[in-house]
Amino acid sequence: MTTLDHRNHRATPPSLLQLADRPVRDLAAAEQAAGAFLQALGISLNGESMRATPARMARAYAELFTAEPFEATTFPNDERYDELVVARDIPLRSVCEHHLLPFTGTACVGYLPGERILGLSKLARVVEHFACRPQVQERLTKQVADWLTDHLQPRAVGVVIRAEHTCMTLRGVNATGSTSVTSTLLGTLRTDPGSRHEFFALAGFGR
Repeated sequence: MTTLDHRNHRATPPSLLQLADRPVRDLAAAEQAAGAFLQALGISLNGESMRATPARMARAYAELFTAEPFEATTFPNDERYDELVVARDIPLRSVCEHHLLPFTGTACVGYLPGERILGLSKLARVVEHFACRPQVQERLTKQVADWLTDHLQPRAVGVVIRAEHTCMTLRGVNATGSTSVTSTLLGTLRTDPGSRHEFFALAGFGR
């Protein structure tokens, strides 16, 4: 069994993987800091509807930054399945590490199996695991692909993420409705045009 933590997501592929336990959190300190932050911006906490805001704010960010731990069991590819396995439209939410504002969207994750396969629901769990922390979309996309490569040793991996960043839509350029798309292709999905075209078609990108 291998524990995957936020500092090192590479490990030798076992058959059973336990993703990290909940990090240590100090909600009382977070609540105090949230209150000081709001007051420093001139926001009064005296009103009835605002008194509990620092506590709610601390709990909300704790939830955004903490993925549920889970065990990702891999199985022998006894059927010798050699076509793409794709999970698409995986709901995604994370927080931009530059402004601590949310970004939301969907992920498409696929791989060409080698000796081992992973339960389909666990593809979504892996996305959630890496999304539940301050992130940038490019790193998130690569971390999911690297994890699958390290632990399944497939012939190919593809990850596409499309997301709307509120740091772009609510402030700054105010580009309401704009989305950002990132992709990571490894193995034959990177080197073989036919496989790459098939993956993007299954992902909903007709190229």
